[in-house]
Amino acid sequence: MTDSTQHFSGSYRLEDVEFLLTPMALEPILDLAEKERLIQSGQRHYSEMLSPESLPSPAYLALFQSAFAANRLQMARDCLRLAALIAARRTGPVTLVSLARAGTPVGVILGHLLRQVFQRECSHYSVSIIRDRGIDTNALQHILAQGHSDASIVFVDGWTGKGVISRELRQTVDDFNAANGTTIDGGLFVLADLAGTAACAASASDYLIPSSILNATVSGLVSRSVLNEAIGPDDFHGCVYYAQFEQHDQSRAFADGLVADALAIAASSGIPLAEASDAPAMAARSQAYMAAAQQEYGISDINLIKPGIGEATRVLLRRVPERLIVRDTNAPDVAHLLLLAQEKAIPVTVEPALPYQAVALIRSAVDG
Repeated sequence: MTDSTQHFSGSYRLEDVEFLLTPMALEPILDLAEKERLIQSGQRHYSEMLSPESLPSPAYLALFQSAFAANRLQMARDCLRLAALIAARRTGPVTLVSLARAGTPVGVILGHLLRQVFQRECSHYSVSIIRDRGIDTNALQHILAQGHSDASIVFVDGWTGKGVISRELRQTVDDFNAANGTTIDGGLFVLADLAGTAACAASASDYLIPSSILNATVSGLVSRSVLNEAIGPDDFHGCVYYAQFEQHDQSRAFADGLVADALAIAASSGIPLAEASDAPAMAARSQAYMAAAQQEYGISDINLIKPGIGEATRVLLRRVPERLIVRDTNAPDVAHLLLLAQEKAIPVTVEPALPYQAVALIRSAVDG
């Protein structure tokens, strides 16, 4: 229940984040083809089921470590830039509300930077948002009940793919405001806005955000959020806590490393200018690509197309992929995707003019 839930921070420190999620037991659905059929036929919503999670293979973990080494400074600079954007657009205390779970490590890092670099009082909650079902309104009510003002709330995520979640967020927050007489800003702040639908972004570049290629072991050991019949009307949305992965958890070390990098950049080079990306141009690019991909691959359901490295990685880890499309097979940022495609024996198409580094197509389970 919302008011009696103990402070749950997953594997993070208590002061880093409070997950407004209900830890639960849920057996994963092992047959991914059956899961795909249930989702695409409309019999079950994706949020009602979880795919099994396992520790990464040594080869895949080596790719993560390589990606972390190669891209940590870019991510640190973008976190610093995003913190500057937040500091410029909010006065007084800041209430970070990250979208679990890709937004969670970003929120943890931003919290440290807002406190240490910008001397801002900052709280951080991580909440569930689900496509077609909206944000967890019990979580929003809980945050407001702690005394945080509407104006202090900032929604944070890692990236936008084609903008579904950012649009879902804005719509459901608008509905929440209308129902509750609040004035919460439903704009989303992200590191990389590929869809041009974020309120603020540090970048529009489709680069490999290292945390995007691991699951629970870089996100506080929690699963993707769950909303099924086990969640009561007053409960927060659910999640599974993977205690069995504790010995392999990298969540704190990952965030701590990025914070240290960002603090070093701030000390040596100053704080990056708070400049918003060209969202209209990114939105036009996204819309043009989605229309072209639908025609090229004969796909009627836009949900089966996942643009960008982060979204493509999710498909190859959790769904039944049909095809991987990359711009350049020699690009280090797609090495993990090529390994996953090889392991899953799916075709790889090279499109030198692709506007993103990678796109994944989900196999249709309805059309046969």
